[in-house]
This record gives sequence, structure tokens and C-alpha cells, in this order.
Amino acid sequence: MATSLHRGLSAFLILLFTITLIVYFAFIRESYKPLHRLAPGDIPKIADDLDTESLIQCVRRQIASLKKQDPAKTILLDSDIYDNRWLLHSQEEFLAKLMERPDSGELERFLHDKFIFYQAGGRKDKRGRKMLVTGYYEPVFDGSLTAEPPFVTPLYALPKSLVTVPSQEGKAAQIGRYDESNTLTPFWNREEIETAGLLAGEELVFLKDPLDAFLLHVQGSGKIRLPDQSILSVRFAGSNGLEYKSIGKLLVDEQKMALEEVTVPAIRAYLERHPEERQRILHHNPRFIFFTWGDSLGPRGSSGEVLTPGRSIAIDGSALPEGTLGYLVSRKPTLGGDGRISDWKTMHRFVFPQDSGAAIKGTGRVDVFFGQGEYAEVAANHMKEPGKLYFLVKKGYPGP
Repeated sequence: MATSLHRGLSAFLILLFTITLIVYFAFIRESYKPLHRLAPGDIPKIADDLDTESLIQCVRRQIASLKKQDPAKTILLDSDIYDNRWLLHSQEEFLAKLMERPDSGELERFLHDKFIFYQAGGRKDKRGRKMLVTGYYEPVFDGSLTAEPPFVTPLYALPKSLVTVPSQEGKAAQIGRYDESNTLTPFWNREEIETAGLLAGEELVFLKDPLDAFLLHVQGSGKIRLPDQSILSVRFAGSNGLEYKSIGKLLVDEQKMALEEVTVPAIRAYLERHPEERQRILHHNPRFIFFTWGDSLGPRGSSGEVLTPGRSIAIDGSALPEGTLGYLVSRKPTLGGDGRISDWKTMHRFVFPQDSGAAIKGTGRVDVFFGQGEYAEVAANHMKEPGKLYFLVKKGYPGP
């Protein structure tokens, strides 16, 4: 009798657990949307932790970007459709208010009264519309215009053999090369380029360390300090079109590191301890970036505008709305006198989608540009924080 009761209770508990899981995952699926229009009571408190001048500068750059785009192009936010004309109008209204130098409370009231707030859906596998907030920066590496030891790792200019077939309706642009039979084929991957000398003669500059070159590929732009101490800027010119694969994820999958341990300094330290693994690990990422010389104003994002430290963000433009005004809430590190992270504090600021990246995919990722220098490097190399991202559009859209 007791055995039958025990079996019955076990079966009931298993059934209850199964139903709970089904309801839980069904709720996640049904509640997830790329963007959610917020009711007035759900709008977060608005307070900016950066200076007003950088905000004015960045919104002006967003306006300049929108003026170069098709004014009739539309975007979808939740169930609302807007065109670029209205996005431009929204930015101009925001800038006009900033020029009045309102205090934090006045600006918050203005935005609540005049703007609609939307929240990014966040990561599909997480509840609460949580984003993964990461960072990137403009690194400075030692290099040379000639291949002389220790400067033997090249950054390449855009190869003459690389071909881009423009996108057609319903199809993405194709990147590749023509083979011996004049057939368009995928461009060479990282391993092929770095081991077979396929791009000899198209080197732009040479670095000391293969990992430095790899990191420039990930960051997309940077500065090169030449032996005479002069500085040259390099920026993204194109890619081989192959999919980005994370070497951090590889080290986690191979149980070389725990997920929470993966940072650029940790990866660098691992490769220094295991030089025999370096080439295999770096070649895990087949994507390869080509560079051109930059300008003195700073790195430019995929929008074509100069990036503003702390304000410019990279998102997946196919999943989240570019050309908008954003508001980001997360955490940021603070540094002690020894240059190490001493604490983490709340980060809350207006941001602007002005860049993209091969690793930034979906509605759950946002990458903050931190600029250049010690703090930027440390912050970008350690940012893997949860956060929430909002987009603001002025009320009263009249339609196309």
C-alpha cells in the first residue's frame, strides 16, 4: 500500500514538474517580442551619467547620418511603423531641448510627455528583457610600415581579388572571389590567408603580436604607434564575408576556461602560457578583416559617423532600430589607483545606434564604444553585464 502511494505521488510530482516546464517555456515564447511599446507606468527613470557636451555631439552625428539616408525608408517598432523623416524629426526635437540646457528633471518630464518608449526584447533565453552588454574600444598597438622583426604580423588592405556582389531583393550581398574557372567562390578563411601567403604584397602595416592583429579584427579600428612614435589610424575596409566564431566560446567549450572567466586579458594570458595552441585557437575564427587608413577624428561606425565614446553603441540593425535615440541601463567598472577594477557602478545614459559587428546578433546584444585609453581598454575587455535597452521616438507620427 505504501509502495503504491509512493509511486503515485512520484508520478504526480513528475507530471506537475512537466506541466510547469511546459507552461514556463510557453510563457517565454509567447511573451517574447523584438520590441515592446511601454505604457507610461513602465517607463524607467531617466538620468544621464555622462556630460551634456558628448550627448549634444552624438545626437548631431545621428542627425547627420539620418540626413544621408532615404527619408522614406521605414522601420517597425513593436506594431508601430515610422519613416526616417520622423526619426530625424525626433532627433532634432531632442537636440533642440538639449540646447535649452534643461536640468535632469525637466528633461525627463519632456521625454515622458513628448516621446514614446520602446524596450528591446532582450535575449530569447532569458526573462525580463535582459540584454548582454559588452564593450569595445580603440586599441593602440606598436607596429611598423615594413616587415622587420619583431613586426612581422600584417594587417592587410582590401584585396583586389575580393569581390562583392550587391544584394538583390530577398538576398544578402555575396562576398567572395573568382576561382580558376571564373566561378564566384567563398573568399579564403583566416587560416588560409595566414599560412599560405595568399595576399602577399597587399600588407598595410605590420604588428608585433598575432593576438594584437586578431584583436584589431574584432574591434574594427585602432591606432598604430610606429617606431618613431608617430601614430597612424586604421579602420575597417571590408571582410572576407565568413561567419564570426568566438575564441572565448571555444575555450569554454574545451573546458579551458569557465564562461565567467573569459576576458581579453585572460585569453592573452592563456595563449602566453600555451603558445603551441595559439595558432589553432586564433584560426578557429574564419572571419578576416581588411583595413584602410583612418582619419584623425576617430573611428567611424557602420553609420559612417565618428563614434562618440560612451554614447555610440553597436547593435544588430536587422533586429533592432538604427537611427534612433536610445537609453541604456547596465553596470560599468571603476578603476582603482593600480589600474585594476575596484568596483562596479550603475550605468544609465542616452546612447545612439551608430555601429554594427559580426558578433552582435539579435535583440539581446549591445556593444558600447568606450573610446581610447586605459579605462576604455579595461572596461571594454571586462564588460559582460546584464542590462536593459530602450528606444525613444517622438509622439504624433502623421504617417508617410
